[in-house]
Amino acid sequence: MSTSTHRLRLGLEDLLEQPLRTVPVEIAPGADSLEVRLRYDRRQATVDLGCEGPAGWRGWSGGARDHFVIAAGTATPGYLPGPLEPGLWHVQLGLHQLPLEPVDIHVEVLTPATTPVPAEPDPPPAAATPRASARDLPAPAGLRWYAGDFHAHSTHSDGEQSLSELATLATGNGLDFLAVTEHNTISHLPHLPRVGARHDITLLPGQEVTTPTGHANAIGDIGWVDFRRRPDHWLEQVEADGGILSINHPLQEDHAWQHRMRRLPPALELWHVTWFLEPTATAPWTLLSRWPEGTILLGGSDYHHPRHGYVPGTPVTWVAAEDRSAEALLEGVRAGRTAITRLPIPQAPALVRLDDQLVAVDADAAVLRDVAGRSRLLHGDRVVIDDRWQGPYRLEAPDGTLLAISP
Repeated sequence: MSTSTHRLRLGLEDLLEQPLRTVPVEIAPGADSLEVRLRYDRRQATVDLGCEGPAGWRGWSGGARDHFVIAAGTATPGYLPGPLEPGLWHVQLGLHQLPLEPVDIHVEVLTPATTPVPAEPDPPPAAATPRASARDLPAPAGLRWYAGDFHAHSTHSDGEQSLSELATLATGNGLDFLAVTEHNTISHLPHLPRVGARHDITLLPGQEVTTPTGHANAIGDIGWVDFRRRPDHWLEQVEADGGILSINHPLQEDHAWQHRMRRLPPALELWHVTWFLEPTATAPWTLLSRWPEGTILLGGSDYHHPRHGYVPGTPVTWVAAEDRSAEALLEGVRAGRTAITRLPIPQAPALVRLDDQLVAVDADAAVLRDVAGRSRLLHGDRVVIDDRWQGPYRLEAPDGTLLAISP
């Protein structure tokens, strides 16, 4: 057995100089498992944890864990199992928050690992809830509007529920699909087809590329996106591999988007769950002047745990697609066939495109507004809006509460 302990003493000045630090670890030939333990005063600091091997990235748990195990057949959620290549490995430390006065950070590395990886809890029973797509919103010929959420987390990053538990919540809320977007890791991707099939929901592969100055979702089966590189590279890689890059919660408190890019991504998470904290806010609309016409608009609950008081599908992103396979849904997103509603419940006001028409459904007494500032009080359960209006559009309740969005 081999054990090594590394002590770092770091403060705010070190964070500002180099926010991502590495601890080199030599893995001898024949080692079958690796265990890393991180220790520091959490009352004073927040340090993210990750790992890279000689053959590439092996995982990231951010500030959610202070310990991980990697072995040939198993690994802590957030990390990729597999053989340990001999040679130089690097424990990754993200200095998220440090005080002015330096604090001690201890990294202990053990080979082989001495702590077993806990087994996944038994999956909950699959829900038999009717899906929101049964509402059959008006759609172009050959297509149907499917209800989903493009932003959620499990125990593979900083969420508190397993993939099965997450899928149960999503189906229980009537969703047809859910994008699982873990921070800086893709350890969840191999499990998505099995879990999705068990719960009869399409689980879209995703990664939330996470940096101190902004987050973006890379949606699609595209491999790992290196958050240490510039966002322009993220966009190039994602598009080359057939995925979609979307800027997340661009106005959210200390997670707002601050990166500059040569070209903005095609998609924008315009309606993030934080909009529910101020449902009459208009600040997000100011973003649209920066994004090109035709930007794909998405919504995301950013679900982490039930204590937040909401479930996946808050808000709902609808995609008009041929079916609810991952390929068809992503094709619908690329084509800009999206709409967002406050909730997936039947009779929730909706605003959808039907070929060249914009149709408001179950929106009697709602106020329609367009990006040019025009507004109109709607009358009736189905209202067709003529093409003189200019999108994106939104529906508001009489008190200004946001109800629905359409490109």
